[in-house]
Amino acid sequence: MTTGTNSPRDRYYAVWIIFFILGLGTLLPWNFFMTATQYFTGRLKDPKMNVTVQNQSIADTRSVLESKFNNVMTLCAMVPLLIFTCLNSFLHQRIPQKCRISGSLSVILVVFLITAVLVKVDMEPLPFFVITMIKIVCINCFGAILQGSLFGLAGLLPASYTAPIMSGQGFAGTFAAFSLICAIATGAEMQDSAFGYFITACVVIVLAIASYIALPRMDFFKYYADANCPKPSNDEENTMDPLSKESSEEKKAVLNLTEEETIDNVTVFAIFKKLWLMALSVCFVFTITIGVFPAVTVEVQSSAEDGGDWHKYFIPVFCFLLFNLMDWVGRSLTAKWMWPGKDSIWLPVLVLARVIFVPLFVLCNVQPRKNLPVVFADDAWYIVFMILFSFSNGYLASLCMCYGPKKVAQREAETAGAIMAFFLSLGLALGAALSFGFRAMI
Repeated sequence: MTTGTNSPRDRYYAVWIIFFILGLGTLLPWNFFMTATQYFTGRLKDPKMNVTVQNQSIADTRSVLESKFNNVMTLCAMVPLLIFTCLNSFLHQRIPQKCRISGSLSVILVVFLITAVLVKVDMEPLPFFVITMIKIVCINCFGAILQGSLFGLAGLLPASYTAPIMSGQGFAGTFAAFSLICAIATGAEMQDSAFGYFITACVVIVLAIASYIALPRMDFFKYYADANCPKPSNDEENTMDPLSKESSEEKKAVLNLTEEETIDNVTVFAIFKKLWLMALSVCFVFTITIGVFPAVTVEVQSSAEDGGDWHKYFIPVFCFLLFNLMDWVGRSLTAKWMWPGKDSIWLPVLVLARVIFVPLFVLCNVQPRKNLPVVFADDAWYIVFMILFSFSNGYLASLCMCYGPKKVAQREAETAGAIMAFFLSLGLALGAALSFGFRAMI
């Protein structure tokens, strides 16, 4: 279906849904590994090994593997994510987009198939730990290429088409956390539930691959992906874009800038100067988030005296599920409401204000602790902090990612998207490094 000037519509929101599925595919691997920490740490225990004087050193090593798993896992995920996002920012023009996206999804699928198979294979704790970290490094290397390429691709479309990627990424965490809770509720053996858990991830990755194959066949996508195609007027775009509107002044400015400049004579640094505030803002958002989640938040214990199921489900529900659910709500809200504006001072102010969550979570009932007292012992404090923490993460990060590519010319949008993805990954890596310090201060 087209308008009078042959400008296609996004029929049935098909392109929006495809970007949502692809966004789901970018973070689903990491979220499935992160929420399955109970399975991984369980595999690091060796019930056949008796703690005796003769094997005390082995027992200590095993204890270290368990206690440091979350921190090391986060570091092994975020550092490769940063490095390969940086490489993607500079090399994306030399490697075809189709190869980057479909190839990355295929490798991630293979890694998950291997993970599912290894559920049924008995291994010693140390080799299992090393192999798990290698898999985490692998999925985040290719996940970085996938994420950077996807944000760059979305930069060619109207601003609202970055929102489904962010929303899909938020739903990835919600889906993984809900799957974990279902696995616990079934009461099935850990081995059986983990196998089904990872096979479910494989099915979603296959769906993402199929969605990407279908994307180039959509008239709406082809129209915006064609750099030489004249773009519609503001009124025409309003009929095509189901989620947002751009003023005619903004549209004309982008078109005029596109005519005057090309990506060939504009450096990456020149593009960065146009969107540096959005880039640093999204970096800071994720630095704070990963600094305390999950390394600190997962160690909070319920203060309820009765115990039972409340203690059993406290972290799965109020750490993983609640975080991912509210993060998803925050990301999705930007599809309907985008405040503050891209030039408003309130956006960086709200981003900087999130630093308050570090002392708030540190002073919750995190156990064990040696240095600081517990100030917010009641479970209600932790739940309220988590709601505000996760919602602000999703909403502010999504705003920054939507605004970044719209501060540059149309032909610079893909590079701008890759730069934004790099600074997102930089925030993740910085947060992973800081998580060791935040946990140690407690």
